[in-house]
Amino acid sequence: MAKDYDDVLEYHGGTYIIYADEGPATATISPDAVIDLNEEFGREAPLVVEIGPGNGEQLTHAAAAHPEWNFLAFEAWHPGVAKCVGNFARAGLENVRIIEADVAQALPIVFGLEVAHDERAVQGGSGVGVDGTGVATGRVDASHPNAGNPRAHELWTFFPDPWRKARHHKRRLVSDLFTYTAAGVLEPGGIWRMATDWENYAWQMRDVIEDSAWFDNPHLGERPDPDDREPERGGFAPRYEGRLLTHFEERGHNAGRPPHDIVGIRRPEPLAE
Repeated sequence: MAKDYDDVLEYHGGTYIIYADEGPATATISPDAVIDLNEEFGREAPLVVEIGPGNGEQLTHAAAAHPEWNFLAFEAWHPGVAKCVGNFARAGLENVRIIEADVAQALPIVFGLEVAHDERAVQGGSGVGVDGTGVATGRVDASHPNAGNPRAHELWTFFPDPWRKARHHKRRLVSDLFTYTAAGVLEPGGIWRMATDWENYAWQMRDVIEDSAWFDNPHLGERPDPDDREPERGGFAPRYEGRLLTHFEERGHNAGRPPHDIVGIRRPEPLAE
């Protein structure tokens, strides 16, 4: 199987993978990496960023359905990157690229985000850092070499690792502090789409959006969940029609875990904190 992955990457990696110098830890990129997304795609077009595409099933479907958009994925799992590349190649796609890296570390670099080295600059304490020394603020650093990269029209976080045990919930990607990175990636009015089939993560996602200085929930009070710790609160979106019913999601359905969709709309400016 490893040889199959190597063969896929040898033949097609140069087409779909954006390579960057390795960073200080596994699955990281160098803080000094310079990436020009318009050059990598060979054009300017509306951008969609997907976090953790898995085997690329959803991403391949979306990129084929929207050839007028550029799609950029971040995946830290090497076999997953190879599976994505194989799916892209079989579909003959030209409008999708992937970066093999931990998204929390790589996003601030690729999009040239401002990073506060005094964590008090972002309310709430320590959080997502480029190299462990600072946190994203939600704004672009105009002096950063990647600051000119386009902002995303949409950001997708579909079925991220739920870190099911309560003591591991702090490792979940969707958190109060990650909203600052997400805001920096998205254009004003941009859409952050999330989905999970773990109920308590869905409630957390909803809470994160509604507590965020940078995001609005356009579905306040909608689709209340009787199993929610606040059963009448709601705040969940209808199922995103652009999301393919993947084998992964189908397995969750069969196990009695229907998904929740959550949407955040990026404000032009944050609310005062």
